[in-house]
Amino acid sequence: MRQAVLAIGVLMGVGWPISAASAAEPSAAPRGYTIPPHGRPASLEEAIHWLEAKSRELIRASRRTMKGGVAAFPPQAGGGYEAFWLRDYAYMLEGCPEAFSDQELRDACLLFVSSMRADGAGVDCVKFDGTPIYQPGYGTMGENPVADGGPFTVAVAWHTHRRLHDRQLVLQIVDRLVKTMKAVPRNLETGMVFIKPEGYDRCPYGFTDTVRKQGDELFTSLLWMQAARQLVDLLIVADRQAEAGRWRAEADRVAAGVPKVFWDEKLGLFRAATLKCREPDLWGSAFAVYLGVAGRDESLHIARFFREHYGEIVERGQLRHLPAGTYWEAACPRDTYQNGGYWATPVGWFVYTLDRADPSLADRTLLDLVEDFQKRGVTEWVWGDHQAVRNYIASATMPLAGARAMLRQRAASRQ
Repeated sequence: MRQAVLAIGVLMGVGWPISAASAAEPSAAPRGYTIPPHGRPASLEEAIHWLEAKSRELIRASRRTMKGGVAAFPPQAGGGYEAFWLRDYAYMLEGCPEAFSDQELRDACLLFVSSMRADGAGVDCVKFDGTPIYQPGYGTMGENPVADGGPFTVAVAWHTHRRLHDRQLVLQIVDRLVKTMKAVPRNLETGMVFIKPEGYDRCPYGFTDTVRKQGDELFTSLLWMQAARQLVDLLIVADRQAEAGRWRAEADRVAAGVPKVFWDEKLGLFRAATLKCREPDLWGSAFAVYLGVAGRDESLHIARFFREHYGEIVERGQLRHLPAGTYWEAACPRDTYQNGGYWATPVGWFVYTLDRADPSLADRTLLDLVEDFQKRGVTEWVWGDHQAVRNYIASATMPLAGARAMLRQRAASRQ
């Protein structure tokens, strides 16, 4: 996804009360809280407060004004990402919606919906001059639009509605949301998102855009299922219950099919794809648990794998894409970026899953992560002493979203 530099919600009720003041006047840090000095957080609560404050700070520092006056929030505070990325914005909304004003939310939602291609394909990003880009690398990667554009367009609309509760906005955009979901390429037999094996069809999920996956693809299928359920909510708001029922049924079909298509019983993990780059997917396995797609037994297998291999897959609270010693069949160079680097973005899903097998280790992961951020800064990915892309916003917002979900999971288990 960092090509600009280099060349759940529905199921768990993610969404937090926003005061009128904070919605109208976003600030860099929550009222009554100051980002603490460097050092290891004293508790999980302190780590979460730090992530809340840092998320707001980075989001507000990233703000740019587009040619038409719309406020854009690129993935990084500071230079480097010279466009407004759809998926990163969705991840900002998931972890820290309180950082945005109502007008900023409305404008950004309409921007991404209006930037869809005529056939419904969602964007990868939109340049600050308003030019829509459908393939990663500013249009250079793949012959067709990135596979996750449709799901993330729906996610942005869903998170926006949770803040604004504006039925007229939903009525204005819901037909286009249906169209973008239908535009995502899928295997008609399995229901999964499908990337053709011929040529260079398209990139998958943007955080693996250098990985040449082919066949049914796990992560974007999970995103599609999540977005289908978000679309159900929006269709109900639009008083289209019968249509909502059909989308709910299709989402349920995909959710039920994921274990049949991708689960590897011997490994105890989900595989990333069915034809090429079939490696076991740590991010996708954790995300499947986070969304409730993995069954009880599968979730425990994944959580135990995370516990037993923790020292091999986690560095300073950040996670590899693949198990130790495993590399993608076709991707960027080894031990860099998406092929061996350690990332913070998936840590929320990871700790939510790990918590089932080892709550103390899940807490330690978040404490280690925040300690590393305090000492070395919030970056996109790390590998040893190497750090890439400072002030990378999803690295703060997504662990925050997962940490909150983990606490809700714990509270529910005590009831």
